[in-house]
Amino acid sequence: MRATAAGAAGRGTKSASQILSSVKTSTLAPRAVTAYEPPGGTPPAGVNSVGRADYTFTRDGRSLPTRVWYSVGTGPYPVLVFSHGMLSQPDDYAALLISWALTGVVVAAPLYPHTSLGTASFNAYDVANQPLDASHVLTEIARQDKVAGPLHGRIDASRMAAAGHSAGGITTAGMFSAYRDERLKAGIVLAGTDFLATPFGGPPAAMLFVHGRKDDTVSWSAGHTVFEAVPWSRAMLSFTAGGHQTSTAEFPLLSAAGARFLRWSLYGGVPALSAGALGTVEDQLQAARTSAGSTS
Repeated sequence: MRATAAGAAGRGTKSASQILSSVKTSTLAPRAVTAYEPPGGTPPAGVNSVGRADYTFTRDGRSLPTRVWYSVGTGPYPVLVFSHGMLSQPDDYAALLISWALTGVVVAAPLYPHTSLGTASFNAYDVANQPLDASHVLTEIARQDKVAGPLHGRIDASRMAAAGHSAGGITTAGMFSAYRDERLKAGIVLAGTDFLATPFGGPPAAMLFVHGRKDDTVSWSAGHTVFEAVPWSRAMLSFTAGGHQTSTAEFPLLSAAGARFLRWSLYGGVPALSAGALGTVEDQLQAARTSAGSTS
């Protein structure tokens, strides 16, 4: 499957018109879990301060301004690409992304050309192009390790992950399915669903889903169906009273769960996910083989 050219998605292409069709119901089939084995190694220590740098990358004429929050320490650090939601921007998620950067992660958040807040050419169906945009950003961030600049010597390109919220969660799902980026070892889908009803594929990875049961934008049931369709180590944190956005009470639990999941999936150890008193966790990260219904 190829991505369409910038701005062209949604103009009569069947795949583009289906990109948002799974927000209420996903048709993906449940699959059994084959355990993902983290690569091992010693994780970097957390830091007390985070730096910020801005870059502009380009893919096939698509401008991708990217804000990076990076750990100020010795490194090297794993890289997480974060995809914003529809009519949002990276700074909307700054508190969450900075909290992860403080644990020893370089977080790169592109501003997508046709789905971001303030764009002059809004096109919801352009989400179909965003998985390849996100992969391109990962490639460009990895290159910064070898050139003069704030990221020089800070990047561990052998440990990459992706995360996103809402349409950004769909983008992230696409990086593990239709546009599988085999460099990725972990993915976090926040209030998201599947990408073009495409099954997950490629080498095993770890996936964390976070969703509010009262989400009326992307239904919890759609997100849970996609969670059950992941054929590798997986977990889902469900906030009982949660909606499409994270509440003040939910935020520290989301931040901690994401940080622990990334630490486990990129280095090993024990994930120890918790929703506290605000929800539930389905943890199948370390299951050798767990049936979720029919297998494939």
